[in-house]
Amino acid sequence: MLQTIAGHGWRSYSSKPAQNLHVGKPGAGFSFELTDEQKEFQATARKFAVEEIIPVAAQYDKTGEYPVPLIKRAWELGLMNSHIPESCGGLGLGSFEACLITEELAYGCTGVQTAIEANSLGQMPVIIAGNEHQQKKYLGRMTEEPMMCAYCVTEPGAGSDVAGIKTKAEKKGDEYVINGQKMWITNGGKANWYFLLARTNPDPKAPASKAFTGFIVEADSPGIQIGRKEMNMGQRCSDTRGIVFEDVRVPKENVLIGEGAGFKIAMGAFDKTRPPVAAGAVGLAKRALDEATRYALERKTFGKPIVEHQAVSFLLAEMAMKVELARMAYQRAAWEVDAGRRNTYYASIAKAFAGDIANQVAADAVQIFGGNGFNTEYPVEKLMRDAKIYQIYEGTAQIQRMIIAREHVGKFKA
Repeated sequence: MLQTIAGHGWRSYSSKPAQNLHVGKPGAGFSFELTDEQKEFQATARKFAVEEIIPVAAQYDKTGEYPVPLIKRAWELGLMNSHIPESCGGLGLGSFEACLITEELAYGCTGVQTAIEANSLGQMPVIIAGNEHQQKKYLGRMTEEPMMCAYCVTEPGAGSDVAGIKTKAEKKGDEYVINGQKMWITNGGKANWYFLLARTNPDPKAPASKAFTGFIVEADSPGIQIGRKEMNMGQRCSDTRGIVFEDVRVPKENVLIGEGAGFKIAMGAFDKTRPPVAAGAVGLAKRALDEATRYALERKTFGKPIVEHQAVSFLLAEMAMKVELARMAYQRAAWEVDAGRRNTYYASIAKAFAGDIANQVAADAVQIFGGNGFNTEYPVEKLMRDAKIYQIYEGTAQIQRMIIAREHVGKFKA
C-alpha cells in the first residue's frame, strides 16, 4: 500500500473528506487511535524523512542550499500543500493529518520542514478568505507542479507588533500601488506568489481591524526586489529573505475579501498554522530524544552504559514526558480546527509549549552527548540550533502567553 501511495501520490488516493477521518460521531467519546488512512500518511512521511531527508540534512545545513530535490519529492508523495481544497485539485486534508505529516518531516530536518510548512502559511489566507477564482488560480497551480508561496507580513520594524506595519497600498483606478519592505520572509526568494499585508487606511489612528488589506501578489511583478538569503543560526536550508516593494501594481481582483479585512485574515491564518508549527517542534524534540537514547545505550562510563546511571535515565524520562505532552497539545489544537471550532486558545498553548520543550529537549540531548554533543560531527548540535526559532516565528513564546492569558481570562469572565 505504501508503494502505491508513493508511486501515484495521495492526490489520486484520498477520497474521504478530511473531517470524516478523525472527527467522531456525537457521543462517541475520546479516541487516541489513528485511522488507517492517517497511519498511512504518517508512515509515508516517516519513511521519506528517515530514508531521504536525514542522510542529506547535515550537508544542507552546512551549505545553506535550498533543498529542491527534497521539495520535489515531497510534492510527488503528496506531503506538501495538504490543506488545498479538493475543488482546487488538492487533497483537502484536515489540520490533524497535516500535523501528523509535519511531525515526521521535522524529525528528519526542520529546515526542510519549515520550507514546506511555509507554503501552508502562505496559502492559508487564500484558503480561508479567497473567492473561488482566487483559489482556483493561485492554489490550483500549486497542485499542478511543485512551487512555493510565501507569507509577507513581518517587516524590519514590525514583527510581533503586526499593527505596526508600514508597507502601504494606495488605490489608483483598478489597481493598488504597493510600497514598503518586508523582512524574514520564508521562501521569499523561491515563491511564485505572496500573501502580502499592507496598510490601505492612511489614518494612523485607524484600528488594525480596519487599517490593513490582504493582497495576493505575483512574485515576478515589476518593482519587487528580493534581498540576499539570510544565514541564520539554524534551519539554514530554509530560504529567508527581505523583500522590497517599490511601486508594485496589483489588480483589485487580487484583494482578499475587501479593504480593511487583511488583519483579521492574517491573524486567522495563525489559528490554522500554529498547530503544524507545534507539530514541527515535537518532531525535532522526538528526534533529539531518540538520538540521546541511542547514544546513552552505546556510551559507557564507569563500566556500564550511561543509560544505567540514574542521572541520565531520569533526564531521558523527563524528555519523553515533554514530547508526549507536547504532541497531545498540538493534536488537540488541530482537532479543534477540524471540528469547526475556534482554536486560538489551544493553538497558542500548543505552539508555546512545543516550542519551549523543543529547546529544552534538544539542550538535554546535547548534555547527554557531553563533549560530543558540542561538536558538529554529531546530530544534536544541529537540533539545538534548529530548535530556537520555534520560540520566535509565527508568534513568539511571549506573544503566545499574552494570547493564552487573554483567552483564559475571557472564558473566566464569561
